[in-house]
Amino acid sequence: MKVNILMSTYNGEKFVAEQIESIQKQTFRNWNLIIRDDGSKDKTLEIIDEFISKDKRIKLIKSKNIGVINSFYELIKSDQADFYFFSDQDDYWLPEKLDIMLSEAKKYDNNTPKMYYSDLKVVDKNLKVINNSMIKSQSGHPNTELVQELTENTVTGGASMINHVLASQWKTTNDIIMHDWYLALLASGIGELIYIDKATYLYRQHDSNVLGARTLSKRIKKWIHPRQWFEKYWALIISSQNQAEKLLIENQSELTELKQEVIKDYVELLHKSRKTRRQIIKKHDFRKNKNYHTAIFRSLIITKFAYKGKNK
Repeated sequence: MKVNILMSTYNGEKFVAEQIESIQKQTFRNWNLIIRDDGSKDKTLEIIDEFISKDKRIKLIKSKNIGVINSFYELIKSDQADFYFFSDQDDYWLPEKLDIMLSEAKKYDNNTPKMYYSDLKVVDKNLKVINNSMIKSQSGHPNTELVQELTENTVTGGASMINHVLASQWKTTNDIIMHDWYLALLASGIGELIYIDKATYLYRQHDSNVLGARTLSKRIKKWIHPRQWFEKYWALIISSQNQAEKLLIENQSELTELKQEVIKDYVELLHKSRKTRRQIIKKHDFRKNKNYHTAIFRSLIITKFAYKGKNK
């Protein structure tokens, strides 16, 4: 069994050494760590080269800046494996992460597309625990079904693992919100999305996070600037529709008729009359993971309040 851990780095000198060390401390030791540097200008490359000089399991690809999604896509396509793990440059893996997830994979048929993901602990920049369960605190429950992943993602890249069958179905990088969300959507559409109810790593929050967990400070900024909040909310809805349409176009032959219908209805939702929008939402139970988010989401879709797109 070949296991590839994929890490994309960019100016990660502050924390990348700790992350690599946490991977080296894994109880499962038969892995390959492939790092693609996305054009770092700090000491990231020097730090990685030092690890490579002492550990033959680590490989570095030095390249130009193309962004996190394209970087992970190139990593997946760079070397074939049975299973692929995604690693951020600034987190910290708990010692049994690989063992826990690979043991779960043994329970399933991996000749069909599968994505496995776990819970995680949110920590500050010094690895002090802020929250013991990101799934429970932010999502309420894990997503495993297509209709859930269409509107909201609960899969964090660093908590996930995919098999080669799913990796081979990732065909292009256009219209993807983030690689973890798209792969979760793809898995729930053409295969299985499987949740492991254990925290397997520490998700570090700091000023340079690409996305990060929802924090009080982030929520306050949204409350202070409501117009920006509506713009971002609508941008997320439209982006999620584009991402869903991508799945429909590129993987239509692997989707059941029922799943094709669900995706098509979500993609075309804003082009329908108000009455039809209500009916479609009720038919498929389009929602968010928490009730108050669902209320906001449905209200915006039905009323098109502050919507600036086509067919207003």
